[in-house]
Amino acid sequence: MRILLNTLYVTTPDAYLSKDGLNVVISVNQKEIFRIPVHNIEQIVTFGYIGASPGLMKLCADSGVALTFLSPQGRFISRSQGPTKGNVLLRKAQYQRSDNPDYTLHLCRLFIAAKIQNYRNILRRFVRDNGSDTDVERAADELSRCRRKVINADSVERVRGIEGDAATSYFGVFPHLILNQKESFVFKGRNRRPPKDAVNAMLSFVYTLISNDVTAALETVGLDPYVGFMHALRPGRPSLALDIMEELRAYLGDRLVLSLINRKQITGNQFLQQGDESITMTDDARRTIISAWQARKKEQIQHPFLNEKVSIGLLPHIQAMMLARYLRNDLDDYPVFLIQ
Repeated sequence: MRILLNTLYVTTPDAYLSKDGLNVVISVNQKEIFRIPVHNIEQIVTFGYIGASPGLMKLCADSGVALTFLSPQGRFISRSQGPTKGNVLLRKAQYQRSDNPDYTLHLCRLFIAAKIQNYRNILRRFVRDNGSDTDVERAADELSRCRRKVINADSVERVRGIEGDAATSYFGVFPHLILNQKESFVFKGRNRRPPKDAVNAMLSFVYTLISNDVTAALETVGLDPYVGFMHALRPGRPSLALDIMEELRAYLGDRLVLSLINRKQITGNQFLQQGDESITMTDDARRTIISAWQARKKEQIQHPFLNEKVSIGLLPHIQAMMLARYLRNDLDDYPVFLIQ
């Protein structure tokens, strides 16, 4: 099994990245504040606009370390990496299958059925741990119906429509899952660009972290993260990463956000109102989420398909590897990840 290396998250907006030998050096106002050997990390994610030296970018490219630039709010800006790895025949198979309507529909059904099932499992776990809740139980039943509809859907457009219905049911009862700090973390539905409340700001931020990890995993196994099956192809859009994210959102993203709020590891004071309909996270909030994200990735679970213990942080790599094996016809079907 692949070793889980660290991701270096640079949250200080004024930080500048450079190299010293084989070390990554972070400086603020020309004063060094941190350094780490490049072989100890697998990717760097930096929030801000100051940038990185050409020397560091070459060191990262030569070392196979992806360098991703995000805005202070977590919006994707650009990504720098070395030569593409992987078997060209694998990418050829990926491109051919992405043009096959039957193949595309099959994978779309799998991605979204898994997403809906994981939504449902989160609701069922809530009821199991906290007692009966009529609204949550009703939403869980509706998600079961949506999942059955997806499995029998006759078009990608139909799958997308059912996915929207499922998301409405799930996020409709999401406030029930927030047990503490209800006044600070009011949630009235999913919104983004910009997020209108602290919960949506956290969800969008965590989803960006997941997308970055999935994109890196796809590159590692040799797949093209920009050619997917369900999400439309657009320049600069990692469509395949967004496809695989669907089955991972609830487990990796939603549960982390709920845990941080319910355990009071993050508070409403770590968010700032911008204008009448926008809210943003403070640097402290980002650091809190990233610290919890890194700790979460080190936890181990029993993978339902591999039947062995793996680090949670390896889930994007494992699912990318499984998809590659399916595209090569080494597996009869793509084994989605389902919450146990």
